[in-house]
Amino acid sequence: MSLFLDLSATQSVPAANLNRDDLGSPKTVRYGNAPRIRVSSQSWKRVIRHGVEQDLGEKAARTRLVPVKVREALKRAGWPADLADFAGAQVAASAGKKGIGTEKDGHTSVLLFLPESGLEELVAICVEHRDSLEKNADKKKPGQVLPADRIEEILKRRTASISLLGRMLAELPGANVDGAAQVAHAFTTHAAEPQRDYFTAVDDWLGEADTGSGHLDTSEFSAGVFYRYATVNITDLLTNLDGDDKAARTVLGSFAEHFLLSLPQAKKNSTAPHTVPDLAHLAVRTQRPLSLAAAFETPVKHSDGGFARASRAALAAYAHDLNRLTGNRHRPFHGHAALADDTVDLTPLGPAYDSFYDLIDAAVDAALPTTGEQA
Repeated sequence: MSLFLDLSATQSVPAANLNRDDLGSPKTVRYGNAPRIRVSSQSWKRVIRHGVEQDLGEKAARTRLVPVKVREALKRAGWPADLADFAGAQVAASAGKKGIGTEKDGHTSVLLFLPESGLEELVAICVEHRDSLEKNADKKKPGQVLPADRIEEILKRRTASISLLGRMLAELPGANVDGAAQVAHAFTTHAAEPQRDYFTAVDDWLGEADTGSGHLDTSEFSAGVFYRYATVNITDLLTNLDGDDKAARTVLGSFAEHFLLSLPQAKKNSTAPHTVPDLAHLAVRTQRPLSLAAAFETPVKHSDGGFARASRAALAAYAHDLNRLTGNRHRPFHGHAALADDTVDLTPLGPAYDSFYDLIDAAVDAALPTTGEQA
C-alpha cells in the first residue's frame, strides 16, 4: 500500500513576473474557458530544491559543466591546458559502455544531476591516473582511460533532493531515479491576463536643461491568487532513501516547509512579491493522491473586491464535496492553517492549526510516526 502527502495552498501574489515565457511575458493557461496566469512546476520546484538542499547541507548540481569544472580545477593545479582538457572529456567518456557525449565547448550532451561534493572526487581520480591520461592524450581514439566503475559510482550517487525529485539519465544504467515528489503548475483561481508596464530610467548626469529619459521600455507582469499543489509518494521516498524513516521525516518536513514558503526569484528586485499562502491544506492519503485544482475550474468571482477569501471558500466547498464522494476514506490525516476569517467555513479541510509548522509536524507524524529510538 502506498502512502502520499498532498499539499495544497492558495496564495495571493501582487504585481510580479515569477515565470516568463520565451517572449518575457508571464506564462498563461486556459482553464474553465478562462485565461489564467500560470507558474510552471519547474520554476517552483527549483527554488524548493535549493531550500531542501540548504536545510540538509548536501547540495546537488543539475549541470552539463562537469567536464569543464574538472578541466578548470586541473588547470588551477598546474596541469597543461591540453592535458586538462583531455582529462575533463575523459570523465564523461569513461562513464557507461559508450560514454557520455560531450559538445565542442566541453559541455556534456545531457544534463547530469549529482552531488556537488563529487566534483573533487572526479578531480582526484584524474590526478591518480595522470600517467594513463598522458599516454593516451594524443591518440585519435583513446577509448575509456579512467576507471568506469569509480566514475559511474560518483555520477550515480544520490542526495536527498535527488531521491525526492528524481533523476533521468538514460546514458548511465542504474542512474535513473523515480522522483517521489510531483509538483503541479500553479495557476490563478480566477480569470487573469498579463498587464503591460511602460517604464523609464533617468540619466543622472543629464544637465538641468535636458529633458527626457536615458532609457524607456515596456515589460509585462501579472497579479492574482494562485492555487498550488504538490504530492509526495512517501513509500517511494522511503525506497529511495533505503528505508531510513528518520531521513524520510526530515526530507518530507523540509519539502513541505519550502513548498509553502518558497517563491520563484524572477524579477524579484523590481517587484518584491514576497507573500506566503493565506491557506495551506495538508492531507495524508493511503490509496492515491488527490489534487483540489478542480475547485477552480469555474473561475472564482471576487468577494469584497478581492479573490483571496472567495478562493478559500471555493476550496473548502470543493473539499466538502470530495470528502462526501470519497466517503472520507483512505485519508488518515488532514488539516489546515489559514488567515483568521470567521466568514469562511474551513472545517471540510480538517482541524485548524495555528501555524504552517504545527500543520507540517502533525502531517509528518501521521505519515511517519516516530519510534522511541528515532525520538
